[in-house]
Amino acid sequence: MGAATLDDLLDPLSKYLDAESARRLVDLRVSEPVQSRIAELAQRASEGQLSPDERNDYEALVNAEDLISILQHKAQQDLSLVP
Repeated sequence: MGAATLDDLLDPLSKYLDAESARRLVDLRVSEPVQSRIAELAQRASEGQLSPDERNDYEALVNAEDLISILQHKAQQDLSLVP
């Protein structure tokens, strides 16, 4: 699924967030242990050293990051419309 399709799919979901929930989503940050794991897997991926299980983990983490980023962007856009 491309980013544009995912963006379109998530558009209605962002409309269910109240202002406080949108702010909390915008402020959401990935924990240090998860950031470290992503960096480790990214390094191993660039070296061609991922096992099949690691590749699945890495893809899932990257997809989750993409999903969160799109939702954060939509929440930020919605907040900019709040008076």
